[in-house]
Amino acid sequence: MPETAANGAHQNPPVQRLKANSVGLVGVVFMAVATAAPITAMTGNLPIAVGFGNGTGAPAGYLFATLVLTVFSVGYVAMAKRITAAGAFYGYISHGLGRIAGMASGMLAVLAYVVFEASIVGVFSYFAQTTVHDQLGWDVPWIVYAAAMLLVTAALSYFDINLTAKALGVMLIAEIAVLFAVATAVLVQGGGPDGIPVEPINPKNAFTGTSAGLGLFFAFWSWVGFESTAMYGEESRDPKRVVPRATLVSVVGVGIFYIYVSWMTIAGNGLSGAVKVSSSTSPLDLFFNPAHSFIGAWAVDAFQWLLITGSFACGMAFHQCASRYLYAIGREGFLHPALGRTHHRHGSPYLASFTQSVIAVAIVAAFWLTGQDPYLHLYTLLAILGTMAILIVQTLCSFAVIGYFRRNHPEDRHWFRTFLAPLLGGVGMIAVVVLLVLNMETAAGSAADSLFFKAIPWIVGLVFCGGLGLGLYLRSRRPDRYEVIGRIVLEDAKEREEDVRTTAIV
Repeated sequence: MPETAANGAHQNPPVQRLKANSVGLVGVVFMAVATAAPITAMTGNLPIAVGFGNGTGAPAGYLFATLVLTVFSVGYVAMAKRITAAGAFYGYISHGLGRIAGMASGMLAVLAYVVFEASIVGVFSYFAQTTVHDQLGWDVPWIVYAAAMLLVTAALSYFDINLTAKALGVMLIAEIAVLFAVATAVLVQGGGPDGIPVEPINPKNAFTGTSAGLGLFFAFWSWVGFESTAMYGEESRDPKRVVPRATLVSVVGVGIFYIYVSWMTIAGNGLSGAVKVSSSTSPLDLFFNPAHSFIGAWAVDAFQWLLITGSFACGMAFHQCASRYLYAIGREGFLHPALGRTHHRHGSPYLASFTQSVIAVAIVAAFWLTGQDPYLHLYTLLAILGTMAILIVQTLCSFAVIGYFRRNHPEDRHWFRTFLAPLLGGVGMIAVVVLLVLNMETAAGSAADSLFFKAIPWIVGLVFCGGLGLGLYLRSRRPDRYEVIGRIVLEDAKEREEDVRTTAIV
């Protein structure tokens, strides 16, 4: 229902809210973990880390990433307890670093989540085409699977978020179950040729191997999407409690799971065997071999099908993220105000969702029509683009926490929660961005020769600078719209402090 909130003399436009109390703690966790996509993250990232990165020290790399992201989450959670908005990073940074930085970050976040869905459509299509061909003998073009995923995602996203959360829950439990089953079978049966070695979880081994930087980057890449918990605050029950808890559960829970699964997967293959198979032409055998040896052939078949459902769940979760960012910016009058409308019955951002579907269809069609591979090009290149954008936004968010509590809530400032933790988190995020830049070409593989790959840093830079330019223009020529940037939040009256020092970053 439309509502209006005041901010001194300034009056916001009418706001159509998302449906409140649609999802609880478990549902928000499902949504966040689904974006991280454990089965896709493990099968896509672990073989590269083991074969070409920090080798058998990959589990220690996940341990290191867990610690860094947990520290980052401390500051993120502090903001989530104060501000509830569908735009998450966009709102947080606009409050902490100013409206101009908020607009630039909002544009980057939109870019990231918009391309993430199309990226996951690529890996879903690859898994589906390969599995159906191997197990059923059907040779179906990958674009057919891509179209089916886009259609089903669009249909589910039209309804209440609770429906999507339930669908994701079923798929997520299934993919976690098969990874956990294989890992536990290895543990119970005493491991492979080397037993259960402790070297993989020795923290110092996170920084060894052929390229420790590459291994650590892929470890951090495995978490992309965990921050989406804050986007569902307006639709969750008691968001000031649900969002912080869901964030910490997602980061720490996923981290422990990754460490366990990667450690047992290496143990199941043996130390030298794990490196050998990971660098072969069949890297998925890193998982299929222990599944076959410790459980049976049927486990390999199940694993292949769950790769399909797991990637579908990930894509659907990213669609929800992109829709809420488009909705958040649309309801504040940027892009097109129609994006800020919600369905009269379901309370979903249905027009923003439809817009995201159209964008995803256009991106996928462009790659298909130009003869690009769904995995090597559509998935890999767009994943690198989105990851670069979202890591920059996460970095700014860390420093926004410090600025927000220093200016707006000095009574709640804490040496660790609102200063040291976000500071360390920000420094850690900068390090991850550097790792990405240094290892971009290796991560892209054969697609590194493409024009699109070379354009990725330019795309990110132009979008960010475009956001800065738009913010400066609005401050100069449209002060009424400038005042609204990042300021439509739940319980508006409690968080609409005058931000008189919004240009510190500029």
